[in-house]
Amino acid sequence: MIEPMLASLADAPLEDPHLVYEPKYDGIRAIAEVGRAEVRLWSRLGNEKTRQFPEVVAALAKWARDRRDNIVLDGEIVALDGRGEPTGFQKLQGRIHLSTVPGSAEGDRSAASARPSVAFIAFDLLKEGRIDWRGKPLSARREALERVFGGATTSPVLRVSRQVRGSGGALYKEAVAQGWEGLIAKHVGSLYRSGKRTPDWRKLKIVHEQEFVVGGWTEPRQTRAYLGALLLGVYEPSPQKRAASQQPATSHQLTYVGHIGTGFNEKELARLMRLLKPLETRESPFGERVKTNERPHWVRPELVAQVKFTEWTADGRLRHPVYLGLRDDKKPSEVHREEVGHGAPAAAGPPAAGRARGRTPKSGPAAHHADGDAVLDQLSALEAARRDGVVTLPGGDTVAVTNLDKVFWPKLKLTKGDLFRYYARVAPAILPALADRPLVMKRFPNGIAAKPFYQHEAPKVPDGVRVVDVGGIAAGGHSGASSRVQIVGGDLKTLLYTTQLAAISQDPWFSRVPHLEFTDHVALDLDPADGVPFSHCLDVARWIRDELATLGAQGWAKTSGADGIHVYVPLPPRTPYDTGLLFCQLVATMIAHRHPRVATIERSVAARGKRVYVDYLQNIMGKTLASAYSVRASDYAGVSTPLSWAEVDAGVDRRDFTLTTVPARLDRIGDLWSGLRASPGVDLARITRARKKKER
Repeated sequence: MIEPMLASLADAPLEDPHLVYEPKYDGIRAIAEVGRAEVRLWSRLGNEKTRQFPEVVAALAKWARDRRDNIVLDGEIVALDGRGEPTGFQKLQGRIHLSTVPGSAEGDRSAASARPSVAFIAFDLLKEGRIDWRGKPLSARREALERVFGGATTSPVLRVSRQVRGSGGALYKEAVAQGWEGLIAKHVGSLYRSGKRTPDWRKLKIVHEQEFVVGGWTEPRQTRAYLGALLLGVYEPSPQKRAASQQPATSHQLTYVGHIGTGFNEKELARLMRLLKPLETRESPFGERVKTNERPHWVRPELVAQVKFTEWTADGRLRHPVYLGLRDDKKPSEVHREEVGHGAPAAAGPPAAGRARGRTPKSGPAAHHADGDAVLDQLSALEAARRDGVVTLPGGDTVAVTNLDKVFWPKLKLTKGDLFRYYARVAPAILPALADRPLVMKRFPNGIAAKPFYQHEAPKVPDGVRVVDVGGIAAGGHSGASSRVQIVGGDLKTLLYTTQLAAISQDPWFSRVPHLEFTDHVALDLDPADGVPFSHCLDVARWIRDELATLGAQGWAKTSGADGIHVYVPLPPRTPYDTGLLFCQLVATMIAHRHPRVATIERSVAARGKRVYVDYLQNIMGKTLASAYSVRASDYAGVSTPLSWAEVDAGVDRRDFTLTTVPARLDRIGDLWSGLRASPGVDLARITRARKKKER
């Protein structure tokens, strides 16, 4: 079974010639394997759905009789209303548990009598005979889908998704009027990346709806039978471990988000009780004490409910939740609080100038108080009006901004204003990584498609932007060394000022004022040769982690925001740069020696071959790497994103971490880079003693 490609919850403009827009169908995602001999339906998690939707199987089988090639389709199984139009997930509850065999007399009677009816809506073609379409762009796959499957839509059970290109405004208005869950915006050039969640496909939600884990139920009141309410939760990092950077997924706890007592009928209450009773336990699965009006019963967190609600309250609870049904196509461990990475369009109508603008939710490390939201509002208003202006910062200081509507990422249609808003949102996480460190600026005044230039020397800066003279220090303290003034990072005004100068990335020194001669950490920069897959970088990062462990050291990994990975190692206070460089050279050499087919320390590009270059030479005073949470001038607007080692072990896609997705990730899992700053550093003296003892 092919794993489906997943969409990210992130903003997209409603006017973009490179995007297509489809309704977000509120049903069950289904991969359909269709052959002349057999038809099988699979859920997103690989659960077979063939027996649950016999008329879909029968319709696909009938269509396949006239075809020579087997095909694989991606689509959605939806319930239909009385007019034959797709309706909500709740209507599917009576069909999910249907298990008759299609084509049998019993199955035919069951399919005919079941209410409501259903349809399979195909929106992608994955395979056709020996042709694997997943490596083709979406535009080509869509053309092939309509050619291959268009004839099947004479059956009311089989359909092709609606799709419009370039302008989603009219479809958006229809979605609001009809109460749809939202839209899906897809890049026309996107390849089909099985099992990956990617910003190439983006969910624009209108109605708040998501899955929640059931952690218990309460006793019913008065005449109600079975249960009063379900107790719901989402998985989030536990408070005591939120600051730890290298926590596996098991450090997540089930966080209570509220109870739900509406949306049930008598039949569903009875079914829920049959499912809940075997899961009952004495211990609460929630990481906090839950107060309820009626006596609670706790259960093992194995059931997932689909819920509609109006909004999140300030204290992280659901407002006006309505139960829609249970899902069996999502693992409880995958259920997290869904936050919009860049703000979905408001339900009142299309956003101004065709571009949706949003705010960071007021929770988590990237959350802002009212003044922080005011900064975002000012930036959005200036860009929408296509005006230059002055933004007032918390505390009353100001920063001048210009050309916010200038496109910095042409393929993605992301602007300088998008870059500003990103840094304003993640400031609480990135500013500690920049604090007291000189910055080197790589400026892109005309976006990533134009030639950039480096700027070490600070221009005349506004009041409130800190600078330091690094000339004598960078020259080794030699008398007569020329002066060189550089900007020092660490506050919001400076962050936005360097953004105004079109410094897309934030590139700090490894040391801080006033002691720039001592480095706080070292880093191994894993740089893959052209054509080397990112998975090889992940392998090398794991080997470095294991090698560090044998030395009694701990590493922190992050994506580079471009093609590679950075592994940082904290050092003890007052470590000279030369000492850190030697330590890094030792580790890099050992990795290259033990894994010569994958890793190399060859400086010559020609000598590296198809390997990952383990670069330890960045650990020299004055050299820099993009900081954690820094945006990069990559074609996908990548962000240098801290990873847990559990994520490195499981495997990630570097393109999942972007300007539009990282703010929501920060809110969900916290700042994984904080542990690096809190670490006392590797005991270099102990390592030296151990090596001398080994050499004797």
